[in-house]
Amino acid sequence: MPLLTILKIRRFGLAFAAALLALPLGFTSIQGAQAAQTYTLDSAHADVIFLVDHLGYSATVGRIGDVQGSITFDEAAVENSAVEIVMQAASLDTNHTKRDEHLRSAEFFNVEQFPTITFTSTGIAKTGDNTGTLTGDLTLLGVTRPVTLDVTFNLKSPHPIYQGKETVGFSARGSLKRTDFGMAAYAPAVGDEVDLIIEVEAIEP
Repeated sequence: MPLLTILKIRRFGLAFAAALLALPLGFTSIQGAQAAQTYTLDSAHADVIFLVDHLGYSATVGRIGDVQGSITFDEAAVENSAVEIVMQAASLDTNHTKRDEHLRSAEFFNVEQFPTITFTSTGIAKTGDNTGTLTGDLTLLGVTRPVTLDVTFNLKSPHPIYQGKETVGFSARGSLKRTDFGMAAYAPAVGDEVDLIIEVEAIEP
């Protein structure tokens, strides 16, 4: 066989082998690009609950009822995930009308001047098979401060009620100091530290 023909066959073989080796890398890249999915919060299953010490006797429990937003979740690379939340401050409810009116006043949430509370994620780190740390900027009373939440990924599956749409569920726990946001009324008799319990479900569009 002529030397030129042998060289051409070898070059073709090397090129073909290189192409085969590149296939898995390209497939991984495509999969990674498609892995992230954006979900819309299910407002019927989005609960932001807060607990505040009351004079040392007990914790007063409240809930923000109107929570909207989205979760972009990349299960293969959670650090690429993101969260955007908007809460209507006037929707707070502590199961006591007079107290809720007081909390909506300028002494506390000042809902007329600052109607929304927002949270925008700035970083996510995986800490276990289904756990992670979520950091983000919380804006309350016009003041923005970093907040860290411990998050548990509960489930991703077709929803049995919402026409089989893919749904994700998360639980989060954390705390903040209300005085960091300028909400200083009656502190520290009424607790400065606020404990947070968050339970959310989000559905694909």
